[in-house]
Amino acid sequence: MKNIFQGYFLPILAILFQLLYSCTPESCFEETEAFLKASFYNNDTKQLQAPDSLTIFGLNMELFKVYNKSLKIQTALLPLNPGTDNCKFIIKINGISDTVELVYYSFPHLVSKECGYTFYHNIEQPVSTNNIIKYIYLNNSSITTNNEENIRIFY
Repeated sequence: MKNIFQGYFLPILAILFQLLYSCTPESCFEETEAFLKASFYNNDTKQLQAPDSLTIFGLNMELFKVYNKSLKIQTALLPLNPGTDNCKFIIKINGISDTVELVYYSFPHLVSKECGYTFYHNIEQPVSTNNIIKYIYLNNSSITTNNEENIRIFY
């Protein structure tokens, strides 16, 4: 009886070990969302300067704020809708509102087998209503999952 147990113990243990590890799904550790990265600059000094207060939301979407009276945000991450070719954001810097229009086109990009697809975007020169925003500089038109500044907002 002892020999039968010893003869089957190692193969059964090996099979159980393989079953446990073969059913573990592979994980996605990569960034899967491509956001427009907007940095804020002082128009007089041309230096990076976070506004005292920042509120951002989509036009006609006041209930869904991306930032709500956020303090000292140097770089804002703005989501773009891959189902359209433009969007408008209301950007309120230190209590003064501006409307910024973004025109872009989107295309699918394979991140990895584990993470699947995401949408990348190419943006044209943004336009603002120039209330507090003096100028928008397009630094990088490719919006990807990389941590790269896309636009500079001078206020």
